[in-house]
Amino acid sequence: MSAAHATVDLDDTEGLLEADRDGLLRAAAMAGAQVRATAAAVDEGELALLAADYRPRTVIWVAAHGAAESAGSMLAATLGGVAGEPIVVAAESPPWIGPLDVLVVAGDDAGDPALVSAAATAVRRGARVVVAAPYEGPLRDATAGRTAVLEPRLRTPDEFGLSRYLAAGLATMQAVDPALQTDLAALADELDAEALRNSASRDVFTNPAKALAEKMSGRQVVLAGDCTATVGLARYAATVLLRLAGQAVAAAGLSDALVALRTGIAHQFGDPVDALFHDEELDGPLSRGPKVLALALDAERSMLAARVSGFDDVELVGAQDFGEGESVPAPTGRAEQQLATLAVRLQMAAVYLRLVGG
Repeated sequence: MSAAHATVDLDDTEGLLEADRDGLLRAAAMAGAQVRATAAAVDEGELALLAADYRPRTVIWVAAHGAAESAGSMLAATLGGVAGEPIVVAAESPPWIGPLDVLVVAGDDAGDPALVSAAATAVRRGARVVVAAPYEGPLRDATAGRTAVLEPRLRTPDEFGLSRYLAAGLATMQAVDPALQTDLAALADELDAEALRNSASRDVFTNPAKALAEKMSGRQVVLAGDCTATVGLARYAATVLLRLAGQAVAAAGLSDALVALRTGIAHQFGDPVDALFHDEELDGPLSRGPKVLALALDAERSMLAARVSGFDDVELVGAQDFGEGESVPAPTGRAEQQLATLAVRLQMAAVYLRLVGG
């Protein structure tokens, strides 16, 4: 068996597909299709209402929770330093919003009071509004057609919606700031390639999502990041793992995780049941410490590798990491592309953990 306490082996393709009664692998593999659908909406002129002779004073991303909030945080972290306008992530419309601002309301519920109120306030005050949510019900009534709409054309559970929100944010930013051009078609192709790399038919050694699932199975895990973007991804992934696999995973800054390992406090917490029945001759050495998976962007990888050197329970995880059997490095691309690729990998790892657990 590839995973502790598993009822299905990670290399059992037929068993995995049979266990996937809810179609979660297919939903996770639709990330590229979601981005492509957003690109099609942009090509059809859905963001034409954003056209203006001036750049906005501020781009405000309103999302109350879930993948939409995570996407806003990642976009602000990766684009905030290069955009010509500040990007603000908020749970509601700020009181100072006005006609010089652009507001994006993102979520999966057209009846969410926070989204409805934010959109209505922005429209009333003359701001340009983008709806990255189902355009129906109270949200549609509140805006009365005076918005740019990037509603989901392919419905998936919220756990798999991050790529759609990232695409909506990238499309909005390039519409209001000509310096921020993004090839959404290329991003969609890369996410399709990532889904193919993680398909059920590939074994653990050539499947990065299965490899992550195997590393997380049967032990405590900490997902860590060393910048705002990767910490945001770690928190999102921890939520996905809890909701899909029922696995409680900590999300923390890398510095905090290293301090816990260095002081030894993290090794005080182990599973007493595993310790009671553990046989070192059969099971190998008993590991009581958590496994730290440090999510790394390509630009920071060398520095992070030096920082975690000497920590046996810390492993860097980047978009360029294929399975152990691959010799060709993965393409990296811009930071937001790397985050989207890692998100798909972590989503599929969560699905595999759920499937092998029965």
